[in-house]
Amino acid sequence: MSSTPETFLIPKIKYSAILNVISKGFHVDRRAIMEYRQINITYNVAPNADSSVLLRLGNTQILAGIKLEIGQPFPDSPDEGILIVNAEYIPAASPVYEPGPPDENAIELARIIDRSLRESKAIALDKLSIVSGKKVWSLWLDIYVLDYDGNLIDASMLASMAALATTYIPYYEVDQTTGIVKVDRSRKSMPLPINRYVVTVTISKIGDYMVVDPIGEEEAVASGSITFSISEDNCIVGIQKRGMGVFSIDEIEKVMEIALNKGKEIIELLKKLTMNIK
Repeated sequence: MSSTPETFLIPKIKYSAILNVISKGFHVDRRAIMEYRQINITYNVAPNADSSVLLRLGNTQILAGIKLEIGQPFPDSPDEGILIVNAEYIPAASPVYEPGPPDENAIELARIIDRSLRESKAIALDKLSIVSGKKVWSLWLDIYVLDYDGNLIDASMLASMAALATTYIPYYEVDQTTGIVKVDRSRKSMPLPINRYVVTVTISKIGDYMVVDPIGEEEAVASGSITFSISEDNCIVGIQKRGMGVFSIDEIEKVMEIALNKGKEIIELLKKLTMNIK
C-alpha cells in the first residue's frame, strides 16, 4: 500500500468551516471536542483465530485477531513468550489506499501498538513459557484497518486490547519423553495472562485548538498530533508525535493532562466491554 489518508487535500473554505465549528467547542460531527465517538465491539468474528474483535469507533472500523502458536524463545529471554504485531490497511478502507505491501504508516501503527504493550508490560510474557529455554507461546496480533474515518491509532489499540483481554490459551500437554507439545484447540487452558490494560489517547492540533478522537476530515486539517500510551496504573508509557506542527511546552502539558484523564476513562469503559466475554 503506497498511499494513506494523510494525502487528503482540504480546500481553504472547508478548512475555515471546520475551524469555525471547532472554535465553538465541537467536532464536525457535533461531539464536544474532548469527547470520543461511540465504541462498539463485536467478539469472535474470525472463527479460526484464538480471539478476534471487530471494533467500531464512529465510522472507523478495525479488525484485530490473535493467534497463538508454539515457538522457540529468544536467546536473551529463554523463559518468556514472544509477541509479534502486524498492521495492514485494507485497500477498500479508503479511496486513497492502494494494494501493496504495508507502507511506513502501517509499520508505524504496528510499532506504536507493540511499544505500548511492551513498555506497559500489559501481557505477562513470563507466564507463556512451556518448556524452559525450548518452547514458549508465540502470540501473533494482526490488525486490519477495514474502514477509515480518523484516529486509527486509538481504534487499533482498543481493538488490540479487547482481543488480548478475551484470549484463552489452548489446552496443551508436554510429552515428558520426547518434549513434543500437543495442542488441543477445542479446549481452553487458561485466560491469556494480562498484567494491566493499556490504551492510547490521540490529541490533534487544529489551529490553536486541541481535540481528541478526530475524524478523517479533522485529521486532514490538523497541523500535528500527539499520541500518549496510558497504562491502567495511570502512567504514560509511550509518546508519539506526528505531523509538522509545533506544540509549545504549555500545550504539551495541557495535552498530557487530557491524555491521562481520557485514558483512565477509556480503560474503565474497555474493561466493562470485555467483562465476562468467553
